[in-house]
Amino acid sequence: MMPAHPFTRRAIPAALALCFAHVAFAQNAPAPAAAPAKPAAPLSSGAEPPTVVISVTQVEQPAFDLPASVDVITGPQLRDGQRGVNLSETLNRVPGLQIMDRQNYAQDLQISSRGFGARSQFGIRGIRLYADGIPATQPDGQGQTSHFSLSSASRVEVLRGPFSALYGNSAGGVISIYTEDGGPGFSLKPSFSVGSYDAWRIGMQASGSTESGKGSYLIDASKFSIHGYRDHDAATRELENAKLKSQLDENTTLTWTVNRVNMPKSQDALGLSRAQVAADPRQADASALQFNTRKSLEQTQTGLVFEHKFDGADSMRVAAYAGTRHIVQYQAIPTGTQVAATSPGGVIDLQRDYAGVDARWIHRGYLNDGAYTLTAGFNMDTLDEGRKGYQNFLGPSATPTALGVQGALRRNENNTATTFDQYVQGEWQFYRGWRLSAGIRNSRVSIVSRDSYIVAGNGDDSGSTAYRATTPVAGLVREINENVNVYATAARGFETPTLNEISYSPGGSGLNFNLRPSISKQYEAGVKMHFGRTLLNAALFSTRTQNEIVVLTNSGGRSVYQNAGRTSREGAELSAEAQLGAGFSAYFAYTFVNARYRQDFFTCLAAPCTVPTVLVPSGNRMPGVAQNSAYGELAWRAREAGGARAALEMRMVGSVPVDDRNTDAAPGYTIFNARIGWEQRSQAWTLSEFARVDNIGNHQYVGSILVNDANGRFFEPAPGRNYTVGMSASYKFW
Repeated sequence: MMPAHPFTRRAIPAALALCFAHVAFAQNAPAPAAAPAKPAAPLSSGAEPPTVVISVTQVEQPAFDLPASVDVITGPQLRDGQRGVNLSETLNRVPGLQIMDRQNYAQDLQISSRGFGARSQFGIRGIRLYADGIPATQPDGQGQTSHFSLSSASRVEVLRGPFSALYGNSAGGVISIYTEDGGPGFSLKPSFSVGSYDAWRIGMQASGSTESGKGSYLIDASKFSIHGYRDHDAATRELENAKLKSQLDENTTLTWTVNRVNMPKSQDALGLSRAQVAADPRQADASALQFNTRKSLEQTQTGLVFEHKFDGADSMRVAAYAGTRHIVQYQAIPTGTQVAATSPGGVIDLQRDYAGVDARWIHRGYLNDGAYTLTAGFNMDTLDEGRKGYQNFLGPSATPTALGVQGALRRNENNTATTFDQYVQGEWQFYRGWRLSAGIRNSRVSIVSRDSYIVAGNGDDSGSTAYRATTPVAGLVREINENVNVYATAARGFETPTLNEISYSPGGSGLNFNLRPSISKQYEAGVKMHFGRTLLNAALFSTRTQNEIVVLTNSGGRSVYQNAGRTSREGAELSAEAQLGAGFSAYFAYTFVNARYRQDFFTCLAAPCTVPTVLVPSGNRMPGVAQNSAYGELAWRAREAGGARAALEMRMVGSVPVDDRNTDAAPGYTIFNARIGWEQRSQAWTLSEFARVDNIGNHQYVGSILVNDANGRFFEPAPGRNYTVGMSASYKFW
């Protein structure tokens, strides 16, 4: 394991010391006087819907007034009758998102937003991820959600469509999670759940505030373990998350967050062929057992956010973060293919140290009697990656003495990725009933690789490249009346290849610097309506992309990518939520995405392949994207505080093509889930219990796919009927 980056080693203890010093100061500070301010007037003149976000313009305002598709999943929704392990448990209710829980903790979730990110074979890409304002997407565009703490989250915000371009590289959508503030006094909250496939989760949360009320804290820790639905599918996850917040004076706030995730030896059952799924969907591929395919991950990250209001018109926000992430993955690469000098072996060892800063200035004012907000800022991010590769066997390749072990060194390089972005964005209510939102971002992503593995037959593969783009966005909202807003937006976006996507070249040696970023033009029009206790959102969208990045070959966990020309993603989203009375409520979301190639290109059927010769015709569907998906929920809650609650959930996903040639597809499916819960309150105690059943009908279906797998093992089966029961207790000491 490589030593931690010097910035990381200094930043974490310094952040701790600084935060505790400021909390101590806040405890003794005098009570602040209220600061008068004249906030920008909201667009709607009537009663506003309850949803509030901080996403697009970096200031709080109702989602109803934004020219964008935004959804908020609250903390109670994240935890109501849920295990609290994966975002797929609740975010599949968001229109436009397709989240495939792979039941494979060695590979993370598959998340796509309006078709962006569907091709990902490792982590999450095409979608920007944030945790408490700190990027969970690294400078190259690769992101992970394994460190997201759902048990301590106050909400998750999801932004889709053109306004995502304001977040720069690889922003086909934005998912941002926020940790709760510590409440008044001091409380402890233990929790425990068990479920099918030997799954269990135990957690403990402590939260509170200082006596003066100017400092708050929340510390959350949990451990999750599962044997897995399939053979060779076990995993364990340890997660810690902490947030300390200090009100330094009436205009200044300092927030410190730190989290750590440890996942030792998550087993990887690999994909199955159609015949294997039919024979036994719970089996692991033989090569997974032969090579003991698995992944170990450990990450620690910390960040500081400093916010200050200068007066009623101006404020600033500065966020700085640093972290380290170590991954070791054992793949099922046949020993014979590792003989060539250009082969990187069958074991990946990644050490990633990263850091960054985001600073912005916010100004509010009035122009021609219309309120406006203007935000200007920049962000700088750096990633230092040590990438090593080893053979996954010992002894001669023809007659190895051991498999699934770390053997001889076959790759050793240092890669860096840096970004420097500048942005200006704002909104203006320029006429009664009209609001204009616009922004522009200038981005530069540079990648440098230094090769230290130079042997006979494998020369120096060092190199560098840089990507630049300017991404403008503009949107217009028209208030028809106090209950109806219509809007239209347009933007230009770009998506660079990640370090993982350029890590293998078609020839098998060095990085694939021939990959170019894809450029997209995005359009959206929609309507938002609220009538009493009913909310309705609908949107039409269209995205046209040049130089789409697609899989060239995908074999043994190793993907090679290429640019494929023009593509389109067109579709519609609809969501409706209503309070029906007598404690009943209903929610429904539907998404249609027609994602297709609009230009012929050639691909490969097997690796290695330096010259693609197999035609992919224009008009084929893009793999990994379901044309139709829907989520429905009918819920009931007792009128008295606490009491009982219950819900019936429906999830529908259409067929999903598995490769660019559309030779096969994962069949569509519809499943039903149910949950029930109870709550009891007595003075300082609050007890809560729940039980849920997923896939009530015991339907056999494929939950996720491996896009363009060269071996034809595309399918990852999902569990049949399964159960989870759990409880939590909260005790407030004072």
